[in-house]
Amino acid sequence: MSIRVLLADDQPLVRSGLRVIMTDHPDLEVVGEAASGAEAVRLARETDPDVVLMDIRMPGMDGIEATRLIAASCATTRVLVLTTFDEDEYVYGALRAGASGFVVKDMAVDDILAAVRVVAAGDALIAPGITRRLIADLLDRPAPTTVRPPQPVEGITEREREVLTLVGRGRSNAEIADELFISVATAKSHVARLFAKLNARDRVQLVITAYEMGLVAAPR
Repeated sequence: MSIRVLLADDQPLVRSGLRVIMTDHPDLEVVGEAASGAEAVRLARETDPDVVLMDIRMPGMDGIEATRLIAASCATTRVLVLTTFDEDEYVYGALRAGASGFVVKDMAVDDILAAVRVVAAGDALIAPGITRRLIADLLDRPAPTTVRPPQPVEGITEREREVLTLVGRGRSNAEIADELFISVATAKSHVARLFAKLNARDRVQLVITAYEMGLVAAPR
C-alpha cells in the first residue's frame, strides 16, 4: 500500500518538482496539492492523506495554523514541516502545533523522501543528533537568568520521568536502555506509555514536554 502524501507549498515549482520525484517511487502517491494553509486544511480533510508535507510561509493561513487544525481534525494524518532551517524561526511553533518533524528544503531528495516514510510509519523524524541541534537553535531563547526547577508531571512514574528526561536529551531507545540498565524493549515500552499518558503524537512532542517541564536545559 502506498503512502498518501499531500503537498502544501505556495511555490508551484516546488510542488511540481516533488510530485514528479514521487511519481518515480511506487510507495509514494501524491493525493493533492495546496498553495495555502487554508487549502491544505481543506484538502487534508477531503483526501485523508498519511502525510502532509507542509511549508511554513504561505499566504493567508500559514503552515503553523494549518498544522494545528490538521492535527486537531485529522487523527491519522501526520504533518512533516518543509522549511529553510537556518532562516525559519517558526519551526518550534509548528512542532508545538502538532507536526511530527521537519525537513530542510536544501536536503538531498532521497533524505526528504526517507523523512516522509519515517513519519508515515508513525515515528518522529528527528533523530538524536538532529534533536540536539534543533533544541540548541530553537528552544534556547534567550538564556534564562535563573534555572527553572523541574515541574511535576502528573500521572507518570519516577522511571518514566527518567525516560522522559533522556528523550528530552535526544537519546534513542537503545541509548536510554544503556543508561538505565534496562532492555531496549523495556525502554520502548516506557516511551510508548509516555505517549499515552502525555497525549503526545510522537517523540518530538515528548522532547518539547521535557523542555517545558524543566527536566532538561537547552544546550549551550
